[in-house]
Amino acid sequence: MKVEVKNDLDSGPVFVEIHCTDITDEVNKLERYIKRYKAAIPATADGERVNLAVEAILYIESVDKRTFIYTENRVLMTEKRLYELEEVLDKRDFFRCSKSTIIHLNKIVKLKPEFTRNILATLSNGENIVISRRYAAELKKLLGIGN
Repeated sequence: MKVEVKNDLDSGPVFVEIHCTDITDEVNKLERYIKRYKAAIPATADGERVNLAVEAILYIESVDKRTFIYTENRVLMTEKRLYELEEVLDKRDFFRCSKSTIIHLNKIVKLKPEFTRNILATLSNGENIVISRRYAAELKKLLGIGN
């Protein structure tokens, strides 16, 4: 794959074009990645509506039919359900780690196996999230780590 960046002073905002002979799975993945770049999720905090940048998310949790988004220093609420957010979020960056939680893989700084076969994930802010044993094997496979 050849990548070329051109500085065009007259073109206005950034414009991305993909040139290919065939539309392969790789091309489709690249297109989805570009479209999700700088993606945002509508949320509310303290009565204020915001478009939260996906990169700011540490994890998302569903509690009592409400969906909360946790960042380094804020807790926001969104009207979207976890399954709806899973469709929007990049599966290489976000992982469903229990029935009620989606975790941002890039924010994990440490993984620790527990006796219950769960995995304890420590995030960049020091918070710990339990990765259920039901999802542990899938996480290990995704991260390329042993049994």
